[in-house]
Order: sequence, then structure tokens, then C-alpha cells
Amino acid sequence: MNIVALIGRACADPEIREIEGKKGKEDLIISSVTLAVDRIGSEEADFIRCKAFGKTAEFFQNYVRKGQKIGVTGRMQTGSYEDKEGITRYTTDVIVDRVTFADGKKEEEDEGKKYKKGRK
Repeated sequence: MNIVALIGRACADPEIREIEGKKGKEDLIISSVTLAVDRIGSEEADFIRCKAFGKTAEFFQNYVRKGQKIGVTGRMQTGSYEDKEGITRYTTDVIVDRVTFADGKKEEEDEGKKYKKGRK
């Protein structure tokens, strides 16, 4: 069974791509974001690339921002490609099916206050 659940902070705003649909098909929106996910019992983090398609990608684009804590569920997918130098590169991504906000309302308000104070 291939099920992944992660909670982490977005390392940057999501990257968005649009792939033109073939005859009679809609364009496909793809979004990717890297999450910094803390390791349990450690001060280290793993940086995991997450990709979303369609409506989930639109959600990423509209609501997820750098530093925001989110939860994602989906599946792990591996792949490979050949780079410009002819070297085979391997990839591991989480294909996201569902996104949730993991910051509490209080935390978001506190962060907003800190940001405003720092800008004076």
C-alpha cells in the first residue's frame, strides 16, 4: 500500500506550470512545493518535493505560501530522466491528493503581529 502523510513548512511559494491539453482536452495545471518536514526526536528535517495536479494544484497556487505549515496526503512516486550531460537522475516525489492547513488560527495571528511589528 502506497500512502504518505506529511506535515511540514513550505520552503518557498509553489511553482506552477501549465501543460497545454491535446485536442479537445483541458490544459493541465501542475504545482510543486518542497516541504521541510521535521524528523521525530531530532532537530533535523527532510526536504520533500510534493507535486499536485488539477484542482489540488490550483489550491496550492491560491493558498499555500512560503513558511506556511501544511499537511498533505498522497502517494510516493519515483522516476528517472537523463540530464543534458547524459547522466541518469532519479527522482522521488509525493503526489498530493489532499492538502490541509496545519497552522492554528492563533499561530497565524501571532505571526502576522510579529511581521507587522518588524516592519515599523
